Amino acid sequence: MSDQEPPAGTRPEGTQGETEAARAVRAMFSAIAPRYDLLNRLLSFSFDQSWRRRTARLLAPRLAAPASRALDLCCGTADLALALSHVSAGSVAGVDFAHPMLVHAAAKVAAEQRKVLLAEADALRLPFADGCFDVVAAAFGFRNLANYQQGLREIHRVLKPGGEVGILEFTLPEEGFFAALYRFYFRRLLPAIGRVVSGVRGPYSYLPASVEKFPGCDEFNRWLEAVGFGSVTYERWTGGAVALHRGCKV
Repeated sequence: MSDQEPPAGTRPEGTQGETEAARAVRAMFSAIAPRYDLLNRLLSFSFDQSWRRRTARLLAPRLAAPASRALDLCCGTADLALALSHVSAGSVAGVDFAHPMLVHAAAKVAAEQRKVLLAEADALRLPFADGCFDVVAAAFGFRNLANYQQGLREIHRVLKPGGEVGILEFTLPEEGFFAALYRFYFRRLLPAIGRVVSGVRGPYSYLPASVEKFPGCDEFNRWLEAVGFGSVTYERWTGGAVALHRGCKV
């Protein structure tokens, strides 16, 4: 992917422009909401839970104060928000623009008896004041935004000075036997399994395509720096299948 021509944002097949892309993403995730958690566990061999918990633990130092505030962006069914709630001494919120996802999220929050505030909101136009969060985190949702640069600007806007962003995303392992095996699974088997279990064709074909179009780790870190984040780092886990990007608002 060229550093000089960053993609505007996700563009599911058949869509043009931000409005169509956002509408398609909302429809896809709304359709798979009833089996979203089952498919996450099945398709990731349950690694998705450990990835989110690890992310929460790494962000925990920012959440030690009772007045701290954390936001799970594109929260889906609130797995990351719940993980953050276990390490935070303060408050945790989650936002998503797919209402059926939030219905399932609310049921999980109630079942676990955690204090997580959920709101239906667009990540590109967050309903929060400037500088109100100590941590903004996202797990496998940022890649689905229709405008990546605006998404980063909104994260930067709502973070307090010194606040931290943590963005967990899929990546593609770069070389070796595991990389070849993973790409075969990701491109061939995952879409088929997802389609059979969810009963919906589009989302699990969209997933590998969107990952392949997303920038590499070094380039994404440059995007973070360009909007004003400092101390930007990333670490890849599970053979390079996922990466956690972190940075602080300066």
